[in-house]
Amino acid sequence: MAEAHNPLEQFIIKTWVPIKIGDFDASFTNSSAFMLLAVIAATALMVFAVRPRAGVPGRWQLLAELSYQFIAKMVSDNIGKEGRPYFPFIFSIFMFVLFGNFIGMVPYTFTFTSHIAVTLSMALVIFIMVTVIAFVKHGFHFFSFFLPAGVPIVLAPLMIAIEVISYFTRPFSLSVRLFANMMAGHTLLKVIGGFVVPLGIFGVVPIAGLVAVTGLEFLIAFLQAYIFTILTCIYINDAIHLH
Repeated sequence: MAEAHNPLEQFIIKTWVPIKIGDFDASFTNSSAFMLLAVIAATALMVFAVRPRAGVPGRWQLLAELSYQFIAKMVSDNIGKEGRPYFPFIFSIFMFVLFGNFIGMVPYTFTFTSHIAVTLSMALVIFIMVTVIAFVKHGFHFFSFFLPAGVPIVLAPLMIAIEVISYFTRPFSLSVRLFANMMAGHTLLKVIGGFVVPLGIFGVVPIAGLVAVTGLEFLIAFLQAYIFTILTCIYINDAIHLH
């Protein structure tokens, strides 16, 4: 019985369709399924919600337009006009993380953003892309990023070391922030939910706490998608406009 209420059981990756390519395991898992579902749901919202050309937009069309305008303003505020070519990528990142977080709030689903393997993979893609953008745009002048202007020559070795470490830890901080928040929130929900049935009539207190934490978790799900996206914008801005 104790194992059935294990709060970490919800994070177990289960193989649905075993696929072996030599020694490489390419099995289709519950994580793969819900990543695919997030992509389909986000695509469906943007494709079908804006299809009707009604004079008064419906709720789904309004939601799609608000999402588009929200990210467009974020890109404009944090990168400027130079950020327009990267808008599709940034918008896709936001919708993927947001739908992944929200789908994971539905009982008996799987939150793929609660796995460091997923969040780190996304963060590494962003890190590599940002580094490539910086090299393409600035060439070897990109290395001046690691030495802020006005730093005394005596402090240069220390500042360079700090900036290099800070730069190469970006993907880890970006991925851990998302993974840790989603995992902690879902674990807390599972723990509180485990007290409802054993307490019987007194379970009303855990239920009230569960409702409150669920509302907070929905807010965190949105905020983590926002933070992940705005940090992506900041990193791209750093690559385009070296300090």
